[in-house]
Amino acid sequence: MKKNILIVDAYNMIGNWPKLNQLKKHDRLEEARDQLLRVLSDYHKQSGAQIIVVFDAMYVPGLSKSYQQYTLQVIWTDEGQTADSYIESLAGELMSPLTQVTVATSDQAEQWTIFSQGALRKPAWELAQDIRRAQKEVKKAAQRYQDQRAVRRNPWDPEQLETLRKLRDHLSK
Repeated sequence: MKKNILIVDAYNMIGNWPKLNQLKKHDRLEEARDQLLRVLSDYHKQSGAQIIVVFDAMYVPGLSKSYQQYTLQVIWTDEGQTADSYIESLAGELMSPLTQVTVATSDQAEQWTIFSQGALRKPAWELAQDIRRAQKEVKKAAQRYQDQRAVRRNPWDPEQLETLRKLRDHLSK
């Protein structure tokens, strides 16, 4: 089975996801970055893919580092390097017969470059849909678990429940 790696062009997601873009427009970029990382961390738990989030130094000059946060690998490029060029290089390095790399970006030039290297591309809107779908699946699974748990904890047998239902109906008249 292939290892799945998702590389996310962070500022591209922030610019294309309406909630995060609103935060950016209201000078709350740090909050938008944190929210993006939290959402992607939750998605990581459901997708099982290794997720690498790449920020370029466009908004935070002089910062170049790589660290783990929320089960994600977060990379800040050098000040003179764009996230696009870093992602293109990284995708080429990570591609192998045993590894499938997907790059999440809506930048068409970047999409074509990584696609020519054998990586898959995923626009921002499609990643947002995948995340919403995964969140719905988790909610459904949690609801099923709650329903099963409620049934298991019920101390009444069906005959007693019927007697209680009749008494309730009688008292409500």
